[in-house]
Amino acid sequence: MAKAIHTNGDRILWTERGARSRPKRIRLNLLILFSLLTLFFIVGALFYVWSRIQVIQLGYEISKALKEEKALTEANKTLRLEIATLKSYARIEKFALEELSMSKPKPDQVIVIR
Repeated sequence: MAKAIHTNGDRILWTERGARSRPKRIRLNLLILFSLLTLFFIVGALFYVWSRIQVIQLGYEISKALKEEKALTEANKTLRLEIATLKSYARIEKFALEELSMSKPKPDQVIVIR
């Protein structure tokens, strides 16, 4: 340590060997802090962008699923109508008479089961 007395004599200045390295440490710490904050900001921004992209992709998938649901519902309605048409008694009777050469039963041939 060294003492230095100024000309006016009212102050004593204490100097050390490490006194000049102190501002360098502060600058280094500030640089590290700034770098970490910048890195944190970049990572946060990338996470935000990634999450927004995921939301958009899920929106597209939901839209696609809704379109597929609508198409399947329409196909289901069409198939139910076709089943109802094929099960109609008038159609079955006509098919039996024309294609299979069957005839209507006589009243005494009909047995009612309860």
